[in-house]
Amino acid sequence: MLTIRLPADIEERLEQLAKATGRTKTFYAREAILRHLEDLEDVYLAEQALIELREGRSRTYTLEEVARDLGLED
Repeated sequence: MLTIRLPADIEERLEQLAKATGRTKTFYAREAILRHLEDLEDVYLAEQALIELREGRSRTYTLEEVARDLGLED
């Protein structure tokens, strides 16, 4: 169960969409979350990777290093 408070203008847009399509506001809220959740997760992971890089807990690799390690050199 999830309860969210939306600004009045967003609530009205959601209400109008639901009425126009015969769907529920819950349906559209769920769809919006599902469509954007993966993007939010990706942003979080990228931010964490950047923090680890800046703190010296990880490093970057050149294309040449990756190709060598994977045995892809010519």
